Amino acid sequence: MSDLIAKTSMDRRMAEILVPVIENLGFEVVRIRVMGGKTNTLQVMAERPDGGIEVDECAQISNAISVVLDVEDPLEDAYALEVSSPGIDRPLTRLKDFETFEGYEAKIETTDVIDGRRRFKGVLAGVDGDDVLLNIEEGTVGLNFDWLSDAKLVLTDELIKEMLKQRKDAGIIDETQFDEIEEDTSKAED
Repeated sequence: MSDLIAKTSMDRRMAEILVPVIENLGFEVVRIRVMGGKTNTLQVMAERPDGGIEVDECAQISNAISVVLDVEDPLEDAYALEVSSPGIDRPLTRLKDFETFEGYEAKIETTDVIDGRRRFKGVLAGVDGDDVLLNIEEGTVGLNFDWLSDAKLVLTDELIKEMLKQRKDAGIIDETQFDEIEEDTSKAED
């Protein structure tokens, strides 16, 4: 099955080391990437099984995997460790993500050309076995999960609104901590 969680051989090596540690803490790995640059960055995206993650939980994961990385020492060069949530316009890396975010807009890329294209943009329509269903202009297309090379949600007002609602419903956002928004009812003079 396609592995969108860890793409390169180095990503997969890091996943072998880090996934058990993160899962033992009660979290799920969304993505692991080793990204080059002036200084390499080891990016780890994780969340609770029911979705979401808080800053203190990211710190908990960071501390736990730092200890393991110090012992295993899999990266030869210096690197920065970045542990974060997947974000609102999150990558879709597991088959269950396509089901969870059904009804939201996504961009999907395939490894090979399918019907003359590799990039698809549309509304997620769930999964059927190992196929990701996507409503595009031409109709509903089924893309086998193994064919995918990249997938992520598209940042839309609807998505932002739903994520804020979920955080409010979960008690993560306390509206009493914010001032009321006052509408300006005066008309601007020309």
